[in-house]
Amino acid sequence: MEWCQVRTNPERRQALLDAAIEVLASDGARGLTFRAVDKEAGVPAGTASNYFANRDDLLTQAGGRFYERLRPSEATMAKLAEGPQTRAHILELMKETVGRIEAFRTGYLALLELRLEATRRPELRAVLTDRVRADIDFNVRNHLDAGLPGDEKSVLLLYLALNWLIVDRLTLPDVFTEQQSQELIEAAVDRVIGREDRAVSTPETL
Repeated sequence: MEWCQVRTNPERRQALLDAAIEVLASDGARGLTFRAVDKEAGVPAGTASNYFANRDDLLTQAGGRFYERLRPSEATMAKLAEGPQTRAHILELMKETVGRIEAFRTGYLALLELRLEATRRPELRAVLTDRVRADIDFNVRNHLDAGLPGDEKSVLLLYLALNWLIVDRLTLPDVFTEQQSQELIEAAVDRVIGREDRAVSTPETL
C-alpha cells in the first residue's frame, strides 16, 4: 500500500534533509523528529515519514547531505589541480576550506550533534566513520595528485588543526577573532609545510 512505501522524489528528499540539518543545529539530536522536520521544511505533517524509513535513517542521511552541500566547487577543484605547487597555494586552499565550512554554520553544528549521537548508536557511528574516512582519503589523494608540498601526514595534521579551529569559531566565536583565525591558519601551514615558497619540481622544470 502507498502509505507504507518510502517516497523517492529527490528534490523533496533534499529539502527535508536540509530541514533536518537546521533542526539538528537548533534543537540537537533529541529534537530531531519527523514532526519537527515537517515544520522546518514547511510541508504537511507526515511528509518526512513518507521519505525515511525511521529516525535512524533520517539521522544517517542528514550526515550524508552535509558532505554533499560542502563539496568543493568545480572552480576550487580546478584551482587545486592547476594552481602553482607552492606553500602559498596551500594557504589559499586552506583559507577557502575554512571559510566554506564556517559559511555553513548550521551544517557543521548539525554534524557535531550527529557525532555525539554516534557515540550511542553503533550504526550511525559506522556510517559517519566511513564518510569521514572517505573525506580524508579524498583530501589526501587530491593533495598528492596535485603535486603540492607535503605528504599524507601533512594533510592529516592540517585536517586536525583546522577542524578544531572551526569548532571554536562556530561554537565559541569570541575565543578567536576573524583576524586571529586567519593568522592561525597561516601559522598551521607554516609549521606543517614550511615558510619558504618552493615550487615542486616537475619533469618540465628539471
